[in-house]
Amino acid sequence: MLSSLRLPAALSAVLGFSACAGAQSFNDAPPNAVGQEPAFAGQTRAPELAAEPALRRAVVAEGLEHPWGMAALPGGGWLVSERPGRLRIIGADGAVSDPVAGLPAVDARRQGGLLDVAIREDFAATRRVWWSYAEPRGDGRNSTSVASGRLSADGTRMEDVRVIFRQDPAWESTAHFGGRLVFDRQGMLFVTTGERSVAAARGLAQDVSAQLGKVIRIAPDGGPAPGNPRIEGGAPGVWSWGHRNLQAAAIGPDGALWTVEHGPRGGDELNRPEAGKNYGWPVISYGVNYNGTAVGQGETARAGMEQPVYYWDPVIAPSGMAFYEGGMFPGWQGDLLIGGLRGQALVRLVLEDGRVTGEARYLQGMARIRDVELAPDGAVMILTDAEDGALIRLTPE
Repeated sequence: MLSSLRLPAALSAVLGFSACAGAQSFNDAPPNAVGQEPAFAGQTRAPELAAEPALRRAVVAEGLEHPWGMAALPGGGWLVSERPGRLRIIGADGAVSDPVAGLPAVDARRQGGLLDVAIREDFAATRRVWWSYAEPRGDGRNSTSVASGRLSADGTRMEDVRVIFRQDPAWESTAHFGGRLVFDRQGMLFVTTGERSVAAARGLAQDVSAQLGKVIRIAPDGGPAPGNPRIEGGAPGVWSWGHRNLQAAAIGPDGALWTVEHGPRGGDELNRPEAGKNYGWPVISYGVNYNGTAVGQGETARAGMEQPVYYWDPVIAPSGMAFYEGGMFPGWQGDLLIGGLRGQALVRLVLEDGRVTGEARYLQGMARIRDVELAPDGAVMILTDAEDGALIRLTPE
């Protein structure tokens, strides 16, 4: 466990944690991309809101090795993935199961491994689970892949496992897998992919015939979903393109998909990807390369390419997101909660008419937050990304 979380369970359950005590204004930090201007008012550095209410945190389970994704189970438990390739069940009482057997091999180098996990509302009847992972594809290559299986009645193994999506082309890279999974209201599965980071692959985010740097929409059993856009020369399942590394996705109260993706130095983006549209990477960006040089020609806008709803510079390094819908935080209804890795914070965005009107940050400096979900009772659940990571329950103080 991170030192800031190494607390006896009984103490952590009653310890209030206020995020903003003594914290510096995050809007005071200078941008990496000097001289860039937003396309419209409020596209970045929205008014900073007080981090209220203060949060009480309870460590539900610890000792998780780089947990990445989670899904709420009927009865109060959670399915939680660990990047080295383990899927565990965490009971409502915090008990952590042995790894679930029967999952395919993963390539766990660097950013790879076992990634997100998802179930549908009919899980109690079907016991079906979906997960994304970095799949070894031979000759050092790998891909963002999605498999599905049925969790055995005793919860010890995955049965009838089948790979339903493989990112094409596979690539020799250990970064930018994307990997978030979210079901839409039609029961179809959105899969986010990264553009694999390396220079030779980066441009494929603009190539609709490749599945790198894309939002993909597939049927639950695999194959393109009905209702997908018709894109000339487009690879199966492509919904939108021009993305860098999407590690956050959620269906909003409006029923639409929302995503957040990692930028380079600056340029993390909140988008509402629409079918058949181009979101610009690596042609336009509100950031700079890691060596300080311009991305492409240094453009932030170009005809035919969509603008992000919101962007961050400096970055928060976003991973995991959820729209708040519950009774425990009545002032947060419809707000967007996002995990920050580099930002080491829970980021809350207030949205009005599709625009961001305010931003607050909680738990600043506590840990790298990898995923965010809602418990059935309205509590906020987060996963901390560490060798000794944790599942933590957040409630109002």
